[in-house]
Amino acid sequence: MHIMDDWPGYDLNLFTYPQHYYGDLEYVLIPHGIIVDRIERLAKDIMKDIGYCDIMVLCVLKGGYKFCADLVEHLKNISRNSDRFVSMKVDFIRLKSYRNDQSMGEMQIIGGYDLSTLAGKVC
Repeated sequence: MHIMDDWPGYDLNLFTYPQHYYGDLEYVLIPHGIIVDRIERLAKDIMKDIGYCDIMVLCVLKGGYKFCADLVEHLKNISRNSDRFVSMKVDFIRLKSYRNDQSMGEMQIIGGYDLSTLAGKVC
């Protein structure tokens, strides 16, 4: 799917959404169902690509939490409904590049265990 810069989006009358958003939204660019469908497709592609390898999911907080949780749920469902069981571990990190309002010049990783153990890991 490619969304052109001048595309007006979907009309809000096509959707239900929380009342506290009334007056703040103008249109919907990507409906929730399309996002869910794409996450499920991504989970299927991941499972196809990894074979029988275990999965280490590294979720980048805070913005990536909902996407990560949905992806992990789809991965679990695929694993449960297949002839192979894939073990999954989930860890969380935060990325920080600012202190107060000043850029630190480099990205700082907060949380997670020693990420160097993941480097070069194939299976």
